[in-house]
Amino acid sequence: MAPSLHYSRSSPPLLQLMLLVFSIFCITLRATDPPLTLDYYSSTCPTALEIVRKEMECAVLSDPRNAALILRLHFHDCFVQGCDGSVLLDDTITLLGEKKAPINIHALKGFRIIDRIKNKLESECPGIVSCADILTVAARDAVILVGGPYWDVPLGRKDSKSAGYALVGQNLPTSDESLLSIISKFLYQGLSVTDMVALSGAHTIGMARCVNFRERIYGDFGATSGLNPLSGTHLSNLKAICPAAGGDNNETAMDYVTPNLFDNSFYHLLLNGEGLLDSDQGLYSSVLGIETKQLVQKYAESAVAFFEQFSESMVKMGNITNPDTFVDGEVRKSCRFVNT
Repeated sequence: MAPSLHYSRSSPPLLQLMLLVFSIFCITLRATDPPLTLDYYSSTCPTALEIVRKEMECAVLSDPRNAALILRLHFHDCFVQGCDGSVLLDDTITLLGEKKAPINIHALKGFRIIDRIKNKLESECPGIVSCADILTVAARDAVILVGGPYWDVPLGRKDSKSAGYALVGQNLPTSDESLLSIISKFLYQGLSVTDMVALSGAHTIGMARCVNFRERIYGDFGATSGLNPLSGTHLSNLKAICPAAGGDNNETAMDYVTPNLFDNSFYHLLLNGEGLLDSDQGLYSSVLGIETKQLVQKYAESAVAFFEQFSESMVKMGNITNPDTFVDGEVRKSCRFVNT
C-alpha cells in the first residue's frame, strides 16, 4: 500500500523534507497491497474469529490490562519484519528471538494468551490459522473489549521462520525519542504522521515502567502542565511511584483518568501537559509538532474522529508485510517455535 503522507505548508522545512524523502522511499518499499482477504478462513476454519474472540473475552474479563498487553504485542510485531508473528518466537540454539531485545525484554507480556488461542485453533483446525493472524485479530478484539472501535481485519498472513533481534532497537520508537525520529520510524513502515498520532492513542490503555517516564517527571512535566493543582498532585503521586533512583520496574497507567477504557482521554492529558512519556507529550508540545499538535487537538475534541482514524491506521499497520514471508513463511504449530 502506498503510504498517505500528510503535511501542511506550515510544517517546518526540515519536516517537509523528511516527509518527501520518506514518501518516495516507502512507496518503493510498499507499492502494492499484501494478498490478504476478509474471508480467508471462511471455508478452512469458519470458527476461527469466534474462537479468538471468546478467548480474548476470557482474558480481558480476568484482567482488563490484558487488552493493552496484546495490542502492544501486535505493534511490536509489525514494526519488526512486518506482521509475521516473529515477536512470538522463543530463543533456540539456532534462533535469536526478539523477546529479549533491550526494548522488549521488560515491555512484552501476554504470550500465554496467544498460546491458549493457538491451542484452541489447532484443536479445531490443525495447521490452518497463522500466529500472525491470531495476534492481529486478538489485538482488534482487545480494543473492542475495553470500549474501542471495531474494524475488519484482512487475513492470510504467514508466520516467519526467522526473528529480527537486531531490528528491534532500530525500528521501534522509545519513550524518550525525539518527535522527528519517531516520525521517521513510522514513515519507514509506510505509516503517515496522521497514523502515528492516531496509533499513539493506544496509550489510553496500558502501563509504563518507571525507567521509561523518570526523565519526564523529573524534567519538564511541571513546565508543560502549568499551575493546575490537580496536575501538581498527580506529579507528586508519580514521583512517589517512581523515585529519582531505583524502582525502575514500578508501573503506572499512561492514562490515569480512565486507565482501563479505550477512549480519547489520552489526548486530553496531552493538552493539559500531562503526557506520561516524553515521546507522547512531544506530539503536542514539540516546537516541530505543528501538524501533530493539530491532530492531538482534533482527537481530543472528537472521540469519533479518533476512533475512525485509529481503525484505519490499525488496518494499515496490520498490512505491513515482508513479501518473502508469503513465499517462504509457514503456519506454525506452536507460536513459540518454527515448524521442524
